[in-house]
This record gives sequence, structure tokens and C-alpha cells, in this order.
Amino acid sequence: MAAVRGLAGIGAGAALWLALAASASGQQSGKASGWQALEADGAEACFGRVYDKAHLKAHPNQKVQRIFFYRGGDPVSHPNEEPSSGSSYDSYLTTTERGAKKPDWVGAWCRAGVDEDGNPQGIHCGMECDRTLASLRFDAKGRLIVEKLDRYVYLDPSETAELEEEQYEKLALGTDDDGFALERRPAAECKAEFAKVDPIDPALGEPLRVRLKPDRPFCFGRDYTAAHLASNPEQVTKTIRVFRGPSELASYATAGRDLDNWPNGADIMVSVATRKASGTSVQSYSCDGEGDQWRCVATTKTSDADCDISSREIYLRRGAKGTMMLSNPANGLPLIDLCSAEAAEATASDDRIYRLEPMQPAECGL
Repeated sequence: MAAVRGLAGIGAGAALWLALAASASGQQSGKASGWQALEADGAEACFGRVYDKAHLKAHPNQKVQRIFFYRGGDPVSHPNEEPSSGSSYDSYLTTTERGAKKPDWVGAWCRAGVDEDGNPQGIHCGMECDRTLASLRFDAKGRLIVEKLDRYVYLDPSETAELEEEQYEKLALGTDDDGFALERRPAAECKAEFAKVDPIDPALGEPLRVRLKPDRPFCFGRDYTAAHLASNPEQVTKTIRVFRGPSELASYATAGRDLDNWPNGADIMVSVATRKASGTSVQSYSCDGEGDQWRCVATTKTSDADCDISSREIYLRRGAKGTMMLSNPANGLPLIDLCSAEAAEATASDDRIYRLEPMQPAECGL
């Protein structure tokens, strides 16, 4: 009987152990499925923590004072001039070290892993070039635990190879910057934190690719006064116009370009009058969106240049209060002969940067 009771006791203990294991497995599975639910429907989520002075005093090797983890669309990049400027990452981490004026940030792909039997194995966050950001898990309180955080995550090896070890360590995260327990926060709180990385200048407004439409003409320009020219004797330009008219619109339309790729392939015209010559010079350009600017390359549509002028470039950017900024760093404007030796050099005159005002089409001859 004793043997029977012993076997019965073992059976009860095993049943209890199995019940506890199943409960723990269910909790862990629920935590993993919560993350997998975020992956499935693309829902945004925010977790964060701000450490007080007492905590930081007790952890002198922790540099991070503020830390936020956000899952969702890119919270840092602004709408710019490129047709496709979104990040492929789905998760983002930002930290602010004690005494720092602005946060650092990084993006990653985070995925919930499973073993061969389908059991959860935590959440791995990877980056480009086979780098690892950190591992994630949820604790019993539902907090997101960020651990195995790469201390050198913000350092680009190609840019820091020449640094001394002491300086390299100074730029790295602290030796206690790991195992962060982050509370769930409203998504707006994470977005506000990431907005500190690169604050938007409200005066700039929408990018040019949003302001200027592929099927509408535009005209920007400036006429410099005698007083301005007298105070800037090295400036050659008297008047300048940048525009797209009916022929440029028709060329873009007949080329069958995808409007989602605007402004890539858009033709513009630039006309200039100088104090060195009579009359007006006109030059055509083909533009593509690159970062926060349009890169516009000279074309032969309006000239019979006997050289390759495709290396002659100008750049357009949005300016404050609806203006357009034109940059001419390397003699890309027809202020001189674009095939001359001078055109192969950096712009030597004061004709490098222009702030152009929006004008009526008639001001550009449209």
C-alpha cells in the first residue's frame, strides 16, 4: 500500500508540475503572441522610462537617463524630396544620456523567435550589416525588458576606426546601460521623444515635391536691385528665373512617368541675365529628388554644347515662407560658357546661393 501511495503521490506531483508548466508556458506564449499580434497588424506601441537623480546616483556607470522604444513607422525622418523615403525598419530605440542636449536613435527589425517545437524564444532585434541591437522580453508586470543592448550601437566602425580606445569608450554607452525595464506609454509620447532628434522647422513647410505638382506650371525668380549689386560686386547675376511651362509639362506627361516617382525625370528651365553680357541665357535641366533637395543636371535640350554638360548641376531646396533656394556650387548655371575650363571649377563669384520668390507665370514668360 505504501508503494501504491508513493506512486499516487508521484502522479499527483507530476500532475501539479505539468499544470504549473502549462500555466507558465501559456503566460510566455501569451507574451510572445502579444508581440506577434503587433507584427501581424502593424499596430504601433510605445515603451519608455525616465530615470530620476536618485537612481542615476546609485548607478554611476549608467549613462542613459531617458530611454524609449517605439514599434511602428519611422518616427524621425521628415517628408523629403525623394519619392520613397520611408525606413524599412519596424522598431526604433532612442536614448538620452545624462547632460546631453538631444537624443541618439537607431532603427532595427524586431521579430519574435520560436524553437523547433513552436515555443517562444524571446524577441531579437537586428540591424543592417548583421548587427544586433538588443534582445527583448516581457516580464510578469508586462514591462518590456531591453537586454544585451550593444554598447557601441551608435558608433559607426568606419568612422571611429582612428579613435583611441579611451575616446571610443567615452562615446559608447555605459557598462550599466542594459536590462532596462520599460513601461507601456502612449504612442504620442514616443513620437514626441523622437521629434527631439531632428526638430522640424515649421517655417519651411512642405517639401518641393508636395508644393509643386507634376501637371502644373511654376515660376520662381528674383530681380536684384542696383543697391544690392553695388554692395555685392562679385555677384554676376542681375535676374534669375526657374520655371516649368507647357512644354516641360507635356514632356513629362508623354514620357508616361509614374506620378508616385515625382519629381524624378522632371524638366525645368533656368534663365539668367548678367551684368557682363546683354540678353538672357536659358538652360534646361533634368531633376531627381535626393534627400532634402532636387539634384538638377544640365541637358542639351536648349543648347548645342560641344561638350558633355551632364556634370553641370544645380540644387533646389524648399525655403522659408514659400521660397525656393537654389544652390550653384560648381558653375552649373549659364552665367558662363558651360564648356569652358572655368565651368569645371567651383563657383568663384558670389553666385552660389539664391533665395527665389514665387512669381506669376507671366514673369517667366509662361
